[in-house]
Amino acid sequence: MRLQRRDLLTGSAAAVAFAGLASSVQAQTAATEETYVNEVGGYGPLVRDPNRLLDLPEGFSYQVISQSGDTMDDGLFVPGQPDGMGCFDLGDGTVALVRNHELNGASGLHRNMGPGGFHQERIGQLDPAKGFDTYKDGRALPGGTTTVVYDLETRRTIRQHLSLAGTSTNCSGGRTPWNSWLSCEENLDTAAEADVTKSHGWVFDVPATATGLVDPVPLKAMGRFKHEAVCIDPRTGIAYQTEDQGDGLFYRFIPDTPGDLSKGRLQAMGWRDAPGADTRNHDARAWSTGDWREVTWIDMDDVEDPAGDLRLRGHAKGAALVARGEGIYWGDGELYMTATSGGPLRAGQVFRYVPSPAEGGRGEARRPGRLQLFAESADKRVMNMVDNLAVAPWGHLILCEDNYSTDVRNHIKGVTPEGKSYTIARNVFTGNSEFAGACFSPDGQVMFVNIMYPGVTFAIRGPWTSART
Repeated sequence: MRLQRRDLLTGSAAAVAFAGLASSVQAQTAATEETYVNEVGGYGPLVRDPNRLLDLPEGFSYQVISQSGDTMDDGLFVPGQPDGMGCFDLGDGTVALVRNHELNGASGLHRNMGPGGFHQERIGQLDPAKGFDTYKDGRALPGGTTTVVYDLETRRTIRQHLSLAGTSTNCSGGRTPWNSWLSCEENLDTAAEADVTKSHGWVFDVPATATGLVDPVPLKAMGRFKHEAVCIDPRTGIAYQTEDQGDGLFYRFIPDTPGDLSKGRLQAMGWRDAPGADTRNHDARAWSTGDWREVTWIDMDDVEDPAGDLRLRGHAKGAALVARGEGIYWGDGELYMTATSGGPLRAGQVFRYVPSPAEGGRGEARRPGRLQLFAESADKRVMNMVDNLAVAPWGHLILCEDNYSTDVRNHIKGVTPEGKSYTIARNVFTGNSEFAGACFSPDGQVMFVNIMYPGVTFAIRGPWTSART
């Protein structure tokens, strides 16, 4: 499907505030999905999109600023499967969106969704030596990142180009304080197991100002596992990482030098009073919404993990299990992360982590960091497999759903400061693909977000701070 790049009036809403989310997520119910998404406050009912792409509240509009299959300024195609994304201020009213593409190098379908085109007609324009890895026939793998430069005032996409090449299954990632995007591979392929020449499962640093392909250097000290997302505490330089496995862990990386992620110490989180705890609440409830647990951090060894068993070794040492850790985002002195399949319904949890005043230091044992079960879905109409998340400029939490259902639509969800959940947007395109990469312009006026299929990046505008609560 080819979309016209023009503004389309519909609507959307903002938000989520942290205090009160835990109690309301369990309490709110509705007769039908349609009743719920249209009648819980926020910005009022969603307006049907005649283009069958995004339903948003009245007064909001969206603009398609990039889509898979577009020809970029480097002559390559915009790849498919856009996922995690960060927005960076370039000055003069322009921003750079650095955008992941979750294309698995071992997948034949994904191979044809890469920057070379469906028939690989432009793959010769991509120098495989500038990518991280190739197929055994010498062509670059399809995963990586693209950078979109967008003018907020003229509402024009100025240019876009491939910025990281030859990686696989770049799922999410996170911004750094030094204005780059950490792109994470959710993949453990090796040359012995797949049509690749190197091992995968790494993090790569992509500067937002890069005007072409960056040098693809894997940050191996951060560990090899199915990376999902990362956020960095700007005060300490510590990086926190999620792992998208049903029996995954939650990690932190303490760099030897803040700002340099090439060397440091990788640790996994455990509960201080319950080694090997299970945070998932699947078959037995280990904790309840609103509960806090003091944590401990367990040193990991052999972090480059050629056997692919890092999480299993970590759990054996006492690390806590997490149900598909995905989105993570640094807020005001604390972070929020999602566990997409956590909870009795396996429909999602949101955790809140408050670091120790001596995080990563010698006094940490006396005043440990604390983890809260901030929200847990007790009703799929309220929260259904939340994946990427972001903290909005005005302090609300933005949640992107990824529920794989052919019947229940994916939404962007939010919760007010009083704890009322409401809907920001609804995907009404055929296939009901996930929302991903929600992030905001520096002035807070525009929310950028992706729908993975058909591979569309939106700029959404509206009265973000006027939600009825």
